[in-house]
Amino acid sequence: MKATPSRSGGRILIDQLQIHGVETVFCVPGESFLAALDALYDSPIAVTVCRQEGGAAMMADAVGKLTGKPGVCFVTRGPGATNAAPAIHIARQDSTPLVMFVGQVGRGMREREAFQELDYRAVFGTMAKWVVEIEDPGRIPELVARAFTVAASGRPGPVVVALPEDMLTETAEVADALPYRVAEAAPREEDIAAVVAALAEAERPLAILGGTRWDAEAVGRFEAIAAKQGLPVAVSFRRQMLFDANHPHFVGDLGLGPNPALIDYAKSADLVLLLGGRLSEIASQSYTLLGIPDPGTRLIHVHPDPEEIGKVYRAEIGIAASPRSFVAALAERVERGVDRAAVIGPLRESFEAWTTPRPRPSKGVDMGQVMTFLREALPPETVLTNGAGNYATWLHRFYRFTRYGTQAAPTSGSMGYGVPAAVGVARIDPKRPVVAFAGDGCFLMNGQEFATAVQYALPIMVIVIDNSMYGTIRMHQERHYPGRVVGTGLNNPDFAAYARAFGGHGERIERTEDFAAAFERARASGKPAILHVIVDPEALTINDTLSGIREKALAGK
Repeated sequence: MKATPSRSGGRILIDQLQIHGVETVFCVPGESFLAALDALYDSPIAVTVCRQEGGAAMMADAVGKLTGKPGVCFVTRGPGATNAAPAIHIARQDSTPLVMFVGQVGRGMREREAFQELDYRAVFGTMAKWVVEIEDPGRIPELVARAFTVAASGRPGPVVVALPEDMLTETAEVADALPYRVAEAAPREEDIAAVVAALAEAERPLAILGGTRWDAEAVGRFEAIAAKQGLPVAVSFRRQMLFDANHPHFVGDLGLGPNPALIDYAKSADLVLLLGGRLSEIASQSYTLLGIPDPGTRLIHVHPDPEEIGKVYRAEIGIAASPRSFVAALAERVERGVDRAAVIGPLRESFEAWTTPRPRPSKGVDMGQVMTFLREALPPETVLTNGAGNYATWLHRFYRFTRYGTQAAPTSGSMGYGVPAAVGVARIDPKRPVVAFAGDGCFLMNGQEFATAVQYALPIMVIVIDNSMYGTIRMHQERHYPGRVVGTGLNNPDFAAYARAFGGHGERIERTEDFAAAFERARASGKPAILHVIVDPEALTINDTLSGIREKALAGK
């Protein structure tokens, strides 16, 4: 057996990351993991230095979303760890593989509330899939391999690994672990046969795609299956990259403000194939789409975590398998199916009408027309990112995603995600176009990561949609407490000047007709750019005005 040299815990840790295929880590440096930082000095792993731990962890989450491999971040103890907590929650609800390494006080200081000490199992235990504190450098290979396996297996999610400061400087002679591997559960032959039979019998079926554990090959295979089977296909909330929106069998997404025709059809479907997702609150329209626990229709539920099947909805056919393995098995059995043109035709026609914006008179920029322009101007490989807010409904409704791996957005509804996600995506593929969308409130939650984009010369495009308010909350406020406005108004800076101050390109846009030229100038600059888009506060949603929402609420009282 080959002798193993004595190495510090920090060196052993970074060697394991290389073995597990990590090419980029995102971090805010801290004295609690200096030994690991020092080991990165001699490593081929690229280090992205971020401006806040929440941004670093969201960058890692975006990498996990688009690659299917755990994104990796390092944050320091105490406040660094708590700053990163939003991203752990995002990764949990979004089923994103992520491994966060966090510094810890020295082992001899624990249980004294030492400087920045936290009990990480208590802090992250309800959010992460697994939390571990490594006591012995000799166990680093074992526990890091397990962390990557847990993060990427079953229903993927975040793992938090705490690193006591003195453990990282202690030396040990230990062999490296093997690269982690995710076990794929294959569906049984009888399950696939039952699915094929159920699809053949259905008159009004609907496939709903969601979750993770997909790849481009699985998406392409399912598009072919849908064409053969005459199967209408919808996607769940912020999973639009799972099916080509230009495919004739695509009928829309089940997100916020969905097409009423699609909702009506889903409620009347005689068979629902729920593939990869959980059909949670947003996608299920507050759990009204299907009955609980009896869905009220035939339900086939395919999910990589067997504990998820039957957790909310009782499935007639439950299959514990990843979308990749299920689609591969189904593709081998599916033949030309029922002609459902009479069913799909009206749904597709309704989808195309629903996703075609109409000019809307307003004092500011019409975001519907902006999305029409971007739909034509952006190459199909462009990655679009966003956080949370009413502004995102224009993106989700009017942009047509056509390729896998082009959407990074939090299904958890977390604000502040779009900018760091764009930086993370651009960092692993600097030549790929990336456009981030953010509301004025959303942007300033992690807008400082624009500095990271400038530092690494990442030409991301950030579109800041400014209506001088927390728009989503104002909408609910006007619906429930009309005219009683409190806590939702914002006084904003000049975001174009903000971009220039960091060394990027910035422009302010107040008219719809000026957007295209400004966009092209920003793209031609080759710099990270912010387009500060001024929208009319009255244009609060795609369908309703602020005053209209208020008047309707007052009339109902």
